[in-house]
Amino acid sequence: MKGHPTCPRCGGEVRPPGLWANHWTCAEHGQVTPLQPPGRPSAAYVAHLVHESAVPMWVPWPLPKGWVVSALLHCADDVSGVRATATVVSGPNPLGGPADLTLVAEEPGVGLGAWLAGLPGPDPGTDLGGTPHARFEVTGHPAPLWSLPTPPDRAAYVGESGGRWLWAVLRPQTAGAMLLEDLAVSDLRDLGREADLLPYGALPPWLAAS
Repeated sequence: MKGHPTCPRCGGEVRPPGLWANHWTCAEHGQVTPLQPPGRPSAAYVAHLVHESAVPMWVPWPLPKGWVVSALLHCADDVSGVRATATVVSGPNPLGGPADLTLVAEEPGVGLGAWLAGLPGPDPGTDLGGTPHARFEVTGHPAPLWSLPTPPDRAAYVGESGGRWLWAVLRPQTAGAMLLEDLAVSDLRDLGREADLLPYGALPPWLAAS
């Protein structure tokens, strides 16, 4: 990912507002809320995003042993504010090796979750139903999740919480074993001083290369 805003639906370049348009535009997807460059994960950066974001910033809570926060992403512009966030945590894969779990909260139509899942997007569609394949405990309430077809290097699940899409994208695909048991997630905005104690790590290689 480059050091300037990109399209949340494809990672490509976007054109800033100007004389002919008051919004960011992608040559392929038209008007978008741009994905901002990731900041260095830290307590200070979390505090900055917590102050700016009107959408949740989900994180597994408590954070599994050996896991760290490795990236924080958000889609925002001067008009709409923050419309999507993604928290990436990294740690040991239950089935061996390293793993990454990305939790996305986004308003409909943004496309960040679909892009991270490797899907055309911007939204997962309306055919979610039947028995859920996993569930989160979101601030004390169950949130069902349904699996989606993805590229072979990842697994993706999606549901809804508070009128916004809730995505869980896991790399590699075997890391989906984490969701065999209900995982509790909390909003970083609600953690207060506890967020200052989170461990932080380096940007995941797949994200640095995007």
